Amino acid sequence: MIRFAILGAGNIAHRFAASLSHEHEAQLVAASCRTRQKAEAFLAEVPHADGARAYGSHEELLSDAEVDAIYLALPHALHREWATRAMRAGKAVLCEKPAMLSAQEMREVAEVSRETGVLFMEAMKPRFVAIYEQIMAAVEDIGPVTRIEATLCNDMLGLVEGTGSYHMTPGPGAGVLLDCGTYCASWVVTFCPGELELVSVAGERKNGIDVYADAQLTNGSVTARLECAFDRAKSRTATIVGERGRIVVDELHRPQRATVYVDGVAPRVLDVPYEVDDFYGEIHHFVSLLRSGEAESPVMSLADSIACASVLDVVRAAL
Repeated sequence: MIRFAILGAGNIAHRFAASLSHEHEAQLVAASCRTRQKAEAFLAEVPHADGARAYGSHEELLSDAEVDAIYLALPHALHREWATRAMRAGKAVLCEKPAMLSAQEMREVAEVSRETGVLFMEAMKPRFVAIYEQIMAAVEDIGPVTRIEATLCNDMLGLVEGTGSYHMTPGPGAGVLLDCGTYCASWVVTFCPGELELVSVAGERKNGIDVYADAQLTNGSVTARLECAFDRAKSRTATIVGERGRIVVDELHRPQRATVYVDGVAPRVLDVPYEVDDFYGEIHHFVSLLRSGEAESPVMSLADSIACASVLDVVRAAL
């Protein structure tokens, strides 16, 4: 049984805890917040947390010898510090996206993971939902990939501002690139790997924080578009273009449906519901890695997380 703790029990942690309750090989045993009272309130609200321990500091939680792994759900700017401290304390880390603020931060965290032999994995949900493998298999039908377009645009500026979210609070962890853009970057690096050159970029800022970005990139043989927004509603799709057709993935950040268009053939719809929900796949994979003693995920590797952060670095530098 893998004993999980949640570091930073905010809104997304509630959804994680609900999904974790469906994983038979894991249980929630602890949570930490800025005060013990908040941690107690969180544990009182989530399923199957009877007997779980509440901590008023993250240091206390990491000192708990009966914790095997943590789900790191703190604001983005705190990921590097607490991922590093957790791994040095012997706790495996499932880190909410984006793993780090930059590729350099991710390289440092990867080095700690390799040095300690402790598992670190970025919680990149789209790679772990049930439909993902079918999408990857369908790529063979459309031939060599020539272009990938990843667009995740939401008209939610009022929401993220109104709640006082760190996404729109001036500081190193703010902005749409680190939130929605991270999902887009994962699709881009999957089909446009290697060193990427920025072809063009457009964007919008509010109070110095990026709220829209539209970047064209290339690795020399494949072109890519990364588009994300807090300030406008557009499609939320990944379009994989090959020499013989294309695949359009709906809701790229948590897909359940995709359409395969092959030249000369009627379109084929892939409709694959989640197993439990959009969190469960990453949880089950992470738990399986721990049970088998693996120190790195083959689905979302350390190198993949570095590559995703590198894409965002390139776009951010040009905005």
